[in-house]
Amino acid sequence: MHGEVWRDGRPGTATMAVGNGPAAMLAAAGPVLVFGGCYSNLEATRALRAEAVRLGIPPDHTICTGDVVAYCADARETVALIRDWGIHAIMGNCEEALGWDRDDCGCGFADGTACDQLSAAWYAHADAEISDEQREWMRSLPRRIDLLLGGRRLAVVHGSVDSINRFIFGSTPWSDKERQIALAGCDGVLGGHCGVPFTQVVAGRLWHNAGAIGMPANDGTQRGWYSLLVPTDDGIEVHAEALEYDAELAARKVRARGLPAGYAAALETGLWPSCDVLPTAELRLRGQAIPAGTLLWNNASASWPATVADDHQPRTKFSDPEVTASGERRATVALERLETVWFNTGTLCNLACENCYIESSPKNDRLVYLTRAEVRRFLEEAASRNPRPSEIGFTGGEPFMNPDILGMIEDSLVARFRVLVLTNAMRPMQRRQERLIDLNRRFPGLLRLRVSLDRHQRAGHEQLRGPHTWNKTIDGLLWLARNGFDVSVAGRTVWHEDQAKMRAGYRALFAKLGFAIDADDPARLVLFPEMTASDDVPEITEHCWGILGKRPDSVMCARSRMVVKRKGADRPRVVSCTLLPYDDAFELGTTLAESTRPVRLNHRYCAQFCVLGGASCSTHHEAPRPCPTE
Repeated sequence: MHGEVWRDGRPGTATMAVGNGPAAMLAAAGPVLVFGGCYSNLEATRALRAEAVRLGIPPDHTICTGDVVAYCADARETVALIRDWGIHAIMGNCEEALGWDRDDCGCGFADGTACDQLSAAWYAHADAEISDEQREWMRSLPRRIDLLLGGRRLAVVHGSVDSINRFIFGSTPWSDKERQIALAGCDGVLGGHCGVPFTQVVAGRLWHNAGAIGMPANDGTQRGWYSLLVPTDDGIEVHAEALEYDAELAARKVRARGLPAGYAAALETGLWPSCDVLPTAELRLRGQAIPAGTLLWNNASASWPATVADDHQPRTKFSDPEVTASGERRATVALERLETVWFNTGTLCNLACENCYIESSPKNDRLVYLTRAEVRRFLEEAASRNPRPSEIGFTGGEPFMNPDILGMIEDSLVARFRVLVLTNAMRPMQRRQERLIDLNRRFPGLLRLRVSLDRHQRAGHEQLRGPHTWNKTIDGLLWLARNGFDVSVAGRTVWHEDQAKMRAGYRALFAKLGFAIDADDPARLVLFPEMTASDDVPEITEHCWGILGKRPDSVMCARSRMVVKRKGADRPRVVSCTLLPYDDAFELGTTLAESTRPVRLNHRYCAQFCVLGGASCSTHHEAPRPCPTE
């Protein structure tokens, strides 16, 4: 036997270890093969086993750094193959989660990121596939093996020495790695988890990641990666080797099992479906093929692979209209049919609400009042389209502050458009009661008002709208209801309350006030997702539609446009949607005809509000869909 695992000084089963506690020991005299991330990819695992046989590496000189099960199709079969192979394996976060029936994979992805959303689908698939006996095997795996090789001691872990799911990349500061090596009490660390191979030696200490075999290294090739550690008289040679296998078959199986299409695409293209976990330095290298290489571990400092030039500036998110920061093609949305034409009547408002989407206030006149004549020109163009839009929307600011608002509404109704007006139902609206009643009487069924009631309780509403605003809004709602208006309500989700509880709260309020509004109808009670300019949100790529189970035609800019007039402009402009009136990149022309070109989703609000938030401002409203729990 070339290598033996020892526990407490005796041959036996590996013990579990965390940090610098007790570890299983493996003493090896010859070359050791190290790999990680089988990821339920049976084709890659079979190919590596055949390669080990070709190289003459016995099973007791072979170590897997964990995550035998993950993204791909064959969880049960891959576990069976690893066990039949008879190699050493440590526990990855996936084995930890599945072994103890956890709710998710525990990969360490940030909540709400594309990685987090994607992971749920494969986890459910694997959870259903593996047997109880395989779970027991997963629970028995050590969290650390200490490898004695060439006179040096290496701690083999999954993420880091003190955390099973910590991402340690080549760009992670050496001071962090140095602390982990000291914690391990070893000469170096062999890690996994991050999926990108690299080797670093500083002052005679080593950190090496063999990469993964079950998914490409985000380098634009289909290859997986493994390593050979070969002791020599001059030190230990660390060989980073690429693994070729039938990636096309593995991808077909991912699709056949109904797993996220992004995983299949990654196997085929060599590019990850999401790069949320990657540091900037690794993002720079996306799509650049990694060359195989060898590094001699002795007392000299060295690294593999070579890094990009220091003066190479990475893209930042939302900086390029064509591609994302990770280099993927940005998603675009074509105008399927113009159903709603919005008019922003001006950004002046009687209130200054906290976190207003477009910063409306009593002082903000960045969007000036549209005139009745300007709106009429667009109404005439809309009426001449085939098919013509079905809805005209008025938003602001507070639309009823615009002196021409009632004329604009009347012209829209005369042209037989349905009309939706967004309002806070306070004094600006209530001063127009007589004419509103007249319009509603003359054009039955065509006029709807949506009232902003941010919370179903006074305190929450006034937290955002300001003191003494609740009763005035409720008075406006009561007046609309008593006078037979078609009314809906818009709320906010800033409190991160479960949506069912929010709707229950509104339902109780509506019942108390005698409003005939169905709180479960997403078109009657619209709950808008929260957005801030500082949130770190994922960019939407072409692959995201399949990953998220969403269609481009479900996004607001697939069926609506908005007319705005910026302060100092000579005429109104058409922009892509209600949320982006100030961004020149979303200006589409001066007529509806000019505005029909596709929209690139190059703004955080595209992700927060429309794609991930599932929201729309019009009455053509899909219920907000959560990110898939795959």
